[in-house]
Amino acid sequence: MDFRTACEETKTGICLLQDGNQEPFKVRLHLAKDILMIQEQDVICVSGEPFYSGGGAEHNIPVVVSKISKEQRAELSGLLFIGDAILQINGINVRKCRHEEVVQVLRNAGEEVNLTVSFLKRAPAFLKLPLNEDCACAPSDQSSGTSSPLCDSGLHLNYHPNNTDTLSCSSWPTSPGLRWEKRWCDLRLIPLLHSRFSQYVPGTDLSRQNAFQVIAVDGVCSGIIQCLSAEDCIDWLQAIATNISNLTKHNIKKINRNFPVNQQIVYMGWCEAREQDPLQDRVYSPTFLALRGSCLYKFLAPPVTTWDWTRAEKTFSVYEIMCKILKDSDLLDRRKHCFTVQSESGEDLYFSVELESDLAQWERAFQTATFLEVERIQCKTYACVLESHLMGLTIDFSTGFICFDAATKELEFSNLFAVLHCIHSFFAAKVACLDPLFLGNQASASAAASSATTSKAKYTT
Repeated sequence: MDFRTACEETKTGICLLQDGNQEPFKVRLHLAKDILMIQEQDVICVSGEPFYSGGGAEHNIPVVVSKISKEQRAELSGLLFIGDAILQINGINVRKCRHEEVVQVLRNAGEEVNLTVSFLKRAPAFLKLPLNEDCACAPSDQSSGTSSPLCDSGLHLNYHPNNTDTLSCSSWPTSPGLRWEKRWCDLRLIPLLHSRFSQYVPGTDLSRQNAFQVIAVDGVCSGIIQCLSAEDCIDWLQAIATNISNLTKHNIKKINRNFPVNQQIVYMGWCEAREQDPLQDRVYSPTFLALRGSCLYKFLAPPVTTWDWTRAEKTFSVYEIMCKILKDSDLLDRRKHCFTVQSESGEDLYFSVELESDLAQWERAFQTATFLEVERIQCKTYACVLESHLMGLTIDFSTGFICFDAATKELEFSNLFAVLHCIHSFFAAKVACLDPLFLGNQASASAAASSATTSKAKYTT
């Protein structure tokens, strides 16, 4: 396998991110060699002593609880927490009200107050800073006059609105040294090694328009990243795919140092396997495939340890299966880039990948794995029956077909698909021997593997 990789992609751009049920918001993506950074713009204090503020419609967020008075109903109930966004007061929707309007609604709420709150995941940094304890409730225009995008403060609640002393707000501190800046801050970091990405709604063949998500190997999800155009979306997917592929190839090199030549990994990565049961809720599920030595391995998660390789969900002999890249007329649904693997028992396994380049990568990987294994074993003999007599059919890489004690007659096999696939594999390997480009790539890969093995031997001695 040719392990020479293209240059890693680095890319930065603005997209929208939808995280759960929240409204999409603007983020910056930064793609590095081994990580995807998702950043949100936040207002942070870069000098002086910061204070705590509580938002409002003027900051494009609901008013947030910044302090709860001790030993009062709000604290004793155990139901209200600092950082909760106030959505409704006695059934009145206040999520889009200004801070002063929310204060007024609370003051007029009466003896019993029912609050509907939600923890605000995306609270800006200034809502997470320490609260200024000396609360004078001065209007923001009477503060120090420091230039700032913030002009509001948080609510102090004790669940008793008639006591106006405990329903108040913290004012700007009088220190003239405050300086606030908008900066891009890390919201989520997605390691790219063994991560997967998809434009499709999970489990379906429904493609999102100009959107995708990236899922790390530990299950951390980027959320749905919405690009500005189809071209921008494809550019991002190609760049992410390139870096994942390069990391995978580099990781394969390191792992192969611990395996003998006949057990080297040719390629591995994520696909989406189509379920054969039409009654399944999820038509597709993520599957990790690996071509190593004589086998195709099918995992639920990437193998990390040597022991993991013994716990594959399924394994197949590479020379007894047949990979087929599907044309548009062969596709079963709206997923565009698909291939099948027909097993030695005749079972068709259907896989989908995201990009055409991924499809080409798997096609090359199957060709290489088959060639290397056929070249290694040279021949394969299958038992068969001829007129009730047990016979043997040998497929030989050099001499062709040999049938022991039999004329050219109809042969019966208990595993016919395995035999046919093996014949196909030997023919394909023979044809590959005549392709100078293919042989050149194999020579480069063999030299790299030999160099790695030699280096390991020198280190060991």
